[in-house]
Amino acid sequence: MKEFSKEVYLNWFEEMTKWRRFEEKARSLYLKDKIRGFLHLYNGQEAIAAGFTHAMDIKKDKIITSYRCHVHALAMGVTPEVAMSELCGKATGSSKGLGGSMHLFSKEHNVYGGHGIVGGHIPLGAGIAFADKYFERDAVTICYMGDGAVRQGTLHETFNMAMNWKLPVVFVCENNQYAMGTSVERTTNNLDIYQLGLGYEMPCAPVDAMNPETVAEAAFEAIERARRGDGPTFLEARTYRYRGHSMSDAEPYRTKQEVEEHKKEDPILFVKHKILSNGWSTEEELDAMDKKIKEYMNEVGNFAENAPFPEPNVMYDYIYSEPNYPFLDKFENQ
Repeated sequence: MKEFSKEVYLNWFEEMTKWRRFEEKARSLYLKDKIRGFLHLYNGQEAIAAGFTHAMDIKKDKIITSYRCHVHALAMGVTPEVAMSELCGKATGSSKGLGGSMHLFSKEHNVYGGHGIVGGHIPLGAGIAFADKYFERDAVTICYMGDGAVRQGTLHETFNMAMNWKLPVVFVCENNQYAMGTSVERTTNNLDIYQLGLGYEMPCAPVDAMNPETVAEAAFEAIERARRGDGPTFLEARTYRYRGHSMSDAEPYRTKQEVEEHKKEDPILFVKHKILSNGWSTEEELDAMDKKIKEYMNEVGNFAENAPFPEPNVMYDYIYSEPNYPFLDKFENQ
């Protein structure tokens, strides 16, 4: 794995700050009714995306996730302009405005969603990994999910099949401690979610997910295991979200004091402290970078606001990816 150098930390600070400012700009546009429907922000969880993309080969490895997906798409290389356009339902978006906030896809960047059905994407992640193994593509799929999704029966079915077939997939529970407004303590007798993998003899472990280094180390070990052909791993990335479940969440289930206490472990502050303590940059230089990113996100917002909406007929053009669907003749001849 690439070492945690000065360049890596400066890049982490820039990217993680960019992701945070992207989400804040999206929040602003939502409050102005420029983004409609639902909006789920990633603030506080940035170390997961930073650590995993550090350990991955994003040119061939793939990701699939739930509806808190904007930052994962950005981390894989989708530009802020394209991502924000998709959130605003514009033709310049990654799915021409047809997917929106919860369904960010980009085949070009190996991003397979953005899925709104809780836990519904978990077997899809295993399916992508199955295809890669079948076609010998030497790729690994990262399947992210929330702590609420691990209560779905489909997770257990998928774990069983993934272990049986030794699929090249890493399952990651982004445990931000609340499934919508319900705490983990109220939904499970065992607070160590990672131990769900033990029933399938799947390697599993908890990870401090407020630190991109610990995430990257755990991710690299799991990814290399999968790439060797030794099968899946289940990681519980222990994190915390600073915003509500969605924009409609008034957060009556937790106190402001709790949130502020967790903000002391902010992953961006961790990275910033590491940079400053090693003399890799100055406070003034990092503040200037942040200011420049804020200005850039204003430009991103303006771009998305001014971009055209898709033509109405577009929604009928992309029901199927291709007119002559493979294997269709086999079904018709049965």
